[in-house]
Amino acid sequence: MCSLTLTLPCIPPKSLNCSTIITRKTTCPSYSVPVKYRSIKIRLQPCKCSSTLSSSSTKKPNWVRRERDKADEVFEEGERVFLVVNFYRFVFIKDPEQEVSKHLAFLQGRDIHGRIYMNEQGINAQYSGPSEDALAYVNWLKEDERFNDILVQISPPVHRHAFPRLKLRYKPSLVQARKQKMNQLEGGVSHLPLTDSSMRATPLTPSEWRKRLEDRNVILLDVRNGYEWDIGHFRGAQRPNVDCFRSTTFGISESEDIASDPLANVNKENTEILMYCTGGIRCDVYSTILRQRGYKKLYTLRGGISHYLECEGSVEWIGNLFVFDSRLSLPPPSVVKHDETKVHDDVVFAKCYICNSKVSELRHRNCANLDCNLLFLCCLSCMDELRGCCCSKCTSADRIRPVLSGHERYKKWHHYRDT
Repeated sequence: MCSLTLTLPCIPPKSLNCSTIITRKTTCPSYSVPVKYRSIKIRLQPCKCSSTLSSSSTKKPNWVRRERDKADEVFEEGERVFLVVNFYRFVFIKDPEQEVSKHLAFLQGRDIHGRIYMNEQGINAQYSGPSEDALAYVNWLKEDERFNDILVQISPPVHRHAFPRLKLRYKPSLVQARKQKMNQLEGGVSHLPLTDSSMRATPLTPSEWRKRLEDRNVILLDVRNGYEWDIGHFRGAQRPNVDCFRSTTFGISESEDIASDPLANVNKENTEILMYCTGGIRCDVYSTILRQRGYKKLYTLRGGISHYLECEGSVEWIGNLFVFDSRLSLPPPSVVKHDETKVHDDVVFAKCYICNSKVSELRHRNCANLDCNLLFLCCLSCMDELRGCCCSKCTSADRIRPVLSGHERYKKWHHYRDT
């Protein structure tokens, strides 16, 4: 077993010492990870360049990599190393259709899978690919001054793609639009002034966010889906009362929803409201809605939960992080940066959807009934008893998929339609 440490480079390089380095005095001349040993353990570490991918205004690193000890991936000889990359940016794009064509042309022949959406308000991307292709795309993107200080987040190396294929296209809304409950929000979010930073909440760095969480007088909003909260959330955050972000009604509740709205009847001028999501984009969108509704003291977590966990560990965080790809769930980094970085064993929040018992594996699965496909948490006992279904009724359905073992996830429905 050989241990290999990969230092990912500045994009673009800021110094002669900023390069991809392999331990054991082996250098890597490109973004690829050479596999020269029969069994290799890979770990990402930050570049030592002080100006790594820095913003001209903040001089702080603007990308994040996930670092692991116990959960390091092991790659055998001949295996490719894949990275999972996430970023977004609200910026005016005059001709998004032409921008899409440029990106498609650059990615031609490169092995990139994922979702990359663009419109007049910017870009939102989540994709996976071999390290050389995944980083080459970011490198190319940052050559454009509109995106040169974008915050790029990179998850641990994996053995394969986290997405089934590439979807790079124009999309009217960079995030899932709200349902049309109120006239102000008809047409989704495309009309919101998202490119105007003054209309969005004030972003807090992970360390600033951690300090704010110590103030129990603030209102802490989880603006994700309810099922995301089910496997992990910040201590003190209420579970969203919806299972889809586009139905969120915090601060814009109608009369029948006021009882479950933590923003109902608060002082809009003086109440400090903190909101968070996985990567930050949903918070930016929702903070713009609240800003238009008159809320003044709005704060978001820059880079979202994934950025926080990398910088601060699991301080004030309970459980795992839900992600929208084949991995579904990620544990916090095992590298403890603070003595108090612990998940308290006495906190019970994740329960089996079927029997309501405590769930030890914080990972969702889909119902084996193809026509149900419910995403739910399940204990191993109920999974065996109901053969992967969410209820006894689904076990007698006409189209039942095989029970998946381990961390596998079902493929698209057409793979099972004739079974």
